[in-house]
Amino acid sequence: WHIEDTAEIDEEMGDIILELDELWSFVNYKINKVWIWLVIDRKTRRILACYIGDRTRKSAQKLWDSLPERYRQNATCYTDVWQAYKKVIPESQHRPVGKESGETNHIERLNNTFRQRLSRLVRRTLPFSKSLFNLRSAVWNLIHYYNAQLANS
Repeated sequence: WHIEDTAEIDEEMGDIILELDELWSFVNYKINKVWIWLVIDRKTRRILACYIGDRTRKSAQKLWDSLPERYRQNATCYTDVWQAYKKVIPESQHRPVGKESGETNHIERLNNTFRQRLSRLVRRTLPFSKSLFNLRSAVWNLIHYYNAQLANS
């Protein structure tokens, strides 16, 4: 999904830095894992893109394609070392790092926020989505709520 971005990129704002990561949940059965891929703007903390699917290069590509073009062309992107990112994000823009670097702290914190606000995302628990539609709807609503809260603060 592409999250509508009404904010314009100001050339004087400096570098655009994005953080990308994924978190997992279950749909219908605990053996049926799905991955929620997210992109945030480090400076504004806004969620810019989301894709729900598996953990393959195809899903990483769909996440990347859902970003507005100005971000795909101008941003420096910090990710974990998952190989799918390396195959999708241009080498000149991609910075794969370990968690100890601190360069993905904001997206990791967002993952924790998602797990706190949506019980179906909590690890090792009974609640999980009974359908992919329900999971998408819950995540979509949380993203819009989260971005609206940022806009109001």
